Amino acid sequence: MAKIGIVGAAGYTGGELLRILVHHPDVLITCAMSNSQAGKLVSDVHTDLLGSCSLVFTKELTPVDVLFICSGHGESKKFLDSHSIPWHTKIIDLSTDFRDQSEGFVYGLPEFQKEKIKDATKVANPGCFATSIELALLPLAEKGLLASDIHVSAITGSTGAGQALSETSHFSWRNNNVSVYKTFTHQHLAEIRQTISAVKAAPKIHFIPYRGNFSRGIMANVYTSFSGSQEEAEAMYQKFYQHSPFVFVSSQPVDVKQVVNTNKCFLHLEVHEGQLLITSVIDNLLKGASGQAVQNMNLMLGWDEDAGLRLKSGRW
Repeated sequence: MAKIGIVGAAGYTGGELLRILVHHPDVLITCAMSNSQAGKLVSDVHTDLLGSCSLVFTKELTPVDVLFICSGHGESKKFLDSHSIPWHTKIIDLSTDFRDQSEGFVYGLPEFQKEKIKDATKVANPGCFATSIELALLPLAEKGLLASDIHVSAITGSTGAGQALSETSHFSWRNNNVSVYKTFTHQHLAEIRQTISAVKAAPKIHFIPYRGNFSRGIMANVYTSFSGSQEEAEAMYQKFYQHSPFVFVSSQPVDVKQVVNTNKCFLHLEVHEGQLLITSVIDNLLKGASGQAVQNMNLMLGWDEDAGLRLKSGRW
């Protein structure tokens, strides 16, 4: 059994990691760190874990085999600079701090570089928007078919903003409301360009992100020029993802509820007047964060990629 530690275990992504890992067949959670909730039972904060987790939040890090860092952006680097982590401890960071693959971190999108993740000791988990958009574009990049500007319109649920309160995360603001933010400048653009450019030089990406009035999930609509047919597009995507246990190409339109509470990404393709539209849906807290982090852990430890991730509570 691998011993697991979680930094920032009281937040959304930390809570999702706890919910997954308490049922993982090969791990034992031994350390749940939180500065704000130290001394409290984990189940007093994540109340649905009553009966599943008897841990108490702590401020102290104990020796573990795998360390997940769910701190806020900019805080992960501070944590690692102030703590001495043994060389043999695997580190998976869920912030933006190391997605540029600095300080020995490997970018953790399994469908992009699975073999590098298997050999890594430090992995930078991708962002949620980045995951959905990169999975929409990778087959085109691999074939050298990204010849013109890419346009993206994507919407995310309120959990994408994290647990800390802000003006735009209050229920009274979010409810019955949709808004645009960080137009053309979203922080995930850097890692999207990095990933696509590693396969093929990336054209301009025009990204409009939306805040949705729902809790979790992402829908990204990505389109660019394409000279092939519908059948050719579907065959290309099916072949690219044929060995990916969590990415599926649907012949029918997809929606967010299909993937909420799963580690899956569903893609739907539509060719229209020389454009290919790829609709990509994921759960922002699972395939876009904690589920993908566990997927990366499985790869790093040589386990089945989908161990502990066969998730789905229901359609509604």
